[in-house]
Amino acid sequence: MSESSGMVASTDTTVDPVLYQVEGEFRRRYPPYAHTHPLDELRATEYARLDRSGHIYLDYTGGGLYADAQVRAHTDMLLGSVFGNPHSTNPTSMAMTRLVDQTRAAILSFFNASADEYVAIFTLNASGALKLVGESYPFGAGSRYLLTFDNHNSVNGIREFARAKGATVTYASVLPPDLYIDADRLNACLDQAGPGQHNLFAYPAQSNFSGVQHSLDWIARAQNKGWDVLLDGAAFVPTNRLDLSRWHPDFVSLSFYKIFGYPTGVGCLLARKQALAKLHRPWFAGGTITVASVQGDRYYLHEGAEAFEDGTINYLLLPAVEIGLRHIAAIGIEQIHTRVTCLTGWLLEELTSLRHHNGNPLVRIYGPVDTHERGGTITLNFYDPDGRFIDHRLVEHYANRVNISLRTGCFCNPGDGELALGISAEELTSCFIRSKERLTIDEFRRCIDAKSTGAVRVSPGLVTTFKDIYRFMQFAHTFIDRRVNELAAVSAPANPARYNAQE
Repeated sequence: MSESSGMVASTDTTVDPVLYQVEGEFRRRYPPYAHTHPLDELRATEYARLDRSGHIYLDYTGGGLYADAQVRAHTDMLLGSVFGNPHSTNPTSMAMTRLVDQTRAAILSFFNASADEYVAIFTLNASGALKLVGESYPFGAGSRYLLTFDNHNSVNGIREFARAKGATVTYASVLPPDLYIDADRLNACLDQAGPGQHNLFAYPAQSNFSGVQHSLDWIARAQNKGWDVLLDGAAFVPTNRLDLSRWHPDFVSLSFYKIFGYPTGVGCLLARKQALAKLHRPWFAGGTITVASVQGDRYYLHEGAEAFEDGTINYLLLPAVEIGLRHIAAIGIEQIHTRVTCLTGWLLEELTSLRHHNGNPLVRIYGPVDTHERGGTITLNFYDPDGRFIDHRLVEHYANRVNISLRTGCFCNPGDGELALGISAEELTSCFIRSKERLTIDEFRRCIDAKSTGAVRVSPGLVTTFKDIYRFMQFAHTFIDRRVNELAAVSAPANPARYNAQE
């Protein structure tokens, strides 16, 4: 914690008076946190395996955690009934069809989306939803694909579909150090929509790199200028309300495991019906058609969601989605949002206060250093007293040794990563020219002059407690006054080193 707190950590591993004192100060600084106490009770019951195993889980942007009750409810449902492939009208198939339809309705209800306006299309994950849009969108000569620097690779990948069909691809920049959208640049790009053409604008509601929450006002602004809008909601919806009666993006991509942990392998594309009608699938498959003929050489697609769900959907897992949505609805997304905001605010304050004894900062945060227009994703790098970055892989190694689950790398967001880490377009172009066929990560690191190619990401979530964040700060303190060579040569301690704030 910050030196101003004047605290010395206890060596007692069962009752930590310093933790008690620091948490009291935290609660005074963040009084709304007190209203989230039901989440502590939930952690002690439905997520007790975390504490039994001694885990500090801080990778909620990578994946949510499931409650015991979710798994029990799904298991009881499977063991108590007989379900068949829904592509039929026999009793077991119809039983499953009813559950699939019920799950679609639950998804629309959760996001307050009218069934008259939106459909829910099941995919493998958010990336599968994005691929559906990319491969089916009617790009052509004269049309445009506009996206921000701050995007997941699955959004970046749509540019390959766009270019293959002759569309122009444009990136709108974000501005370091906070990595908010450059509003002037984006407005200028939006003004370039070709009249009478199909134009697609894609951006994340929340960055999976910086945590920045880009304004949802861009949806209507872009639509008014002739753009269809693809909103990547994957990092936003686990801790924020996305109300589709207020905001009306044409497409929204989601992964359910990021919201409530279980099941994995099921995502969703929420699509406005008027936008869905523009999409043209490049093929057909079982389940997508009403009629297909070999001799007649014709096929007719289903209308709505089924035309975009290739083959047999993962029908036995789908009811677990509704169970998960009920779980989150019972907790209240606003309560989750409050908890994550409070913990994130405190963590940002504490991290930015960390200094080596020569005065140099221990960490550099990429993105906002307060909770204004940002979520709970915090990306940073550690630096030694001489200002040399400590390899993120080394930080992860040390974190693993003390059972802290965080994430390192570039998080499939190269645009934000390149800007944040100061990797220039010239360096990248030179690198790619020299390596036309294949490029390993080690070759890439040498190519960009040994600059950092990644960072450390910490993200609290649904049942993160203050104690989790406190333990991470203890871990961060172990890097103070330690140099890169020393860290690389010495194994990490078996437990987080205690620190004295007056050292």
